[in-house]
Parts: sequence; structure tokens; C-alpha cells
Amino acid sequence: MAGNATPDVDGEVIVDIDGVLVLAHSEKELATRTWKKTFGHHPLVAFVDHGREGSGEPVAGLLRPGNAGSNTAADHIEAARLALAQLPRKYRRGRRTLIRTDSGGGTHKFLNWLTARGRWFSYSVGMTITGAIHQAVLKIPASVWTPAVEPDGEIRDGAWVAELAGDVLTGWPKGMRLIVRKERPHPGAQLRFTDADGLRLTCFATNTTRTPIAQLEPRHRQRARAEDRIRAARDTGLRNLPLHQAAQNQVWLEIVQLALDLLAWMPMLALAGPARRWEPKRMRLRLFSAAAQLVTSGRRRYLRLARHWPWTDVIIGAFERLQALPDPG
Repeated sequence: MAGNATPDVDGEVIVDIDGVLVLAHSEKELATRTWKKTFGHHPLVAFVDHGREGSGEPVAGLLRPGNAGSNTAADHIEAARLALAQLPRKYRRGRRTLIRTDSGGGTHKFLNWLTARGRWFSYSVGMTITGAIHQAVLKIPASVWTPAVEPDGEIRDGAWVAELAGDVLTGWPKGMRLIVRKERPHPGAQLRFTDADGLRLTCFATNTTRTPIAQLEPRHRQRARAEDRIRAARDTGLRNLPLHQAAQNQVWLEIVQLALDLLAWMPMLALAGPARRWEPKRMRLRLFSAAAQLVTSGRRRYLRLARHWPWTDVIIGAFERLQALPDPG
């Protein structure tokens, strides 16, 4: 029904998995001290990425204690299971499904699960810069580094990428590629011990072959869109978990996901252009709070929108697109 706006228009579905800290201001079940020295819960959520022109829909939400680890493989596997169960059957196994995470997913157990016989998923996961990786980066010749590019294909100034090989891949799943990126830090940013030559180092692993690393690196960086989805979730009820028992708060988490589903598919089907990327706060102001009057005339009912409202044309266009959709029955 969504035509070219569907998440799998290119024949691939991308699932982003990420953790989110939800603060608690009173004693609640599973609320504990977090790794950021706050108090609350640490849910693990998964979203299907709708690309640059859209948002994303939630497909999993796993409520966890505040002290749950960021790289707990069992939780990532469970979140992936829940997410895959929401996908069409043809995407529940095989390389057409890409699982994308930050360094929390860069564990042996999780990657072994993704690539196990019968699953064969594609992955793009962040990796922690270990001592071995750091030493391997220092040995890369200057001629090997390739300029990094933006998603639109433009060269990114002050950033380079290279692929590592050799002993750093020992013990990891067969076919894994380890790609490192170095970039001049932003003004004011502090370097870490694992950085080198005054440049910030980041690393990710993927099993995608026959694709240049200059294209794989921006694809992985687009995982940051999951942060936009998390921000939308906070604006839709995930700023806090209001109930006491964990089972009740899990239901609350499911309700938040239902709201995010509506806010993902409604723009996809009804809106066009920049309006498709509006986040909940903007959508609430411009669309949901628009003044209107329901009147009856000539045995028909009409919805009269305020003429002076700046986004009346967006609302009318949305109704017209919804009416033009084929009958799903």
C-alpha cells in the first residue's frame, strides 16, 4: 500500500537494536542503579529503519533492570527474536535482513547466533577498540586509508576508513570484515586512550561482501537514526515508566510501541515530503491539535478545518492520500 515508501523497497529490511535508559524517581520493580550512575530501567528496543525519507517502526521492546549490561548477548538475542517475529516470513532468515547495533552487540555469542546455520543474517555491529585492534590500526600504511563518504556520496572532510585483517579476526565468525574509521574530533571533544595521532577511532564489523568499505561505513553510521526513534519514544510515553510492577511497565512499553507504530505508518501512507519526517511533538502541534468542526448539512457530515491554520493543506492532502489507497480487504 505504501508503494515506493515501504521499508523493503530495495529488497532489504534493516533492524536497529539499541538500549535506552529510563529514569525512575521512586522505588519500582527492576529499577536499579544504572551504568550512568542514575536510577531506573534499561530497556532494549528494536526498530525497523524506514530510510532517510521516513522514520521507523518499533518491533521489539524488552524491559530490563537498570543495571542490565549494554553488551549482554542473551538480551540482544531475545530482542532480535522478538523483532524477527514481527517481520514478514521471507525476512525471518537470510541476508536480506540486516541487524545493526552499536558496540553493545559486538559479542561472540550474538554474532555466532546471527550467522548460525538456518539464520544467515547480515549484520553491521559496532566493535570496541581493543588493544589488538589499536595496534593493528597503527600498522596500517597511509596509502591504505580511503576517504570516508557521506550517505549522499560526497567525500567527508577529515575522515578515512580502512579494513583490518589478520589476527584481529581470529575466533570471530567466518566471513567477518572489520572496518575502522579515523576522523578529526569535533571542537571541544576529548580524545580517548584508544585514539591515535590526534584522530578519533571507531570500528564496526559486518559480513557484507562485494561492497566497498566507503559505502559500508555510512550505512553503519545511519544506525544513529535509532537515536531519533528513541527520542520519539520519549515524547510518546517512554520518558518514564509510571507503574510499580515490572509486568505493568512492560504493558506500558507495549502501548508506547503501538503509538510509535501509528506515528510511523500514518506519515508513510498519508504524508509526503518533509512532513514524513516530523517527530511526535511537531506532529502533535501541526496536525493533531488543528482546530476543526464536524457539521451536518444535506444529510452529509463535513469536517471543516480552520482556513488560517498554516498546515491545513497538509491535513487535506493526508485525507486525500488515505482515500486513494486501495482497499486492503
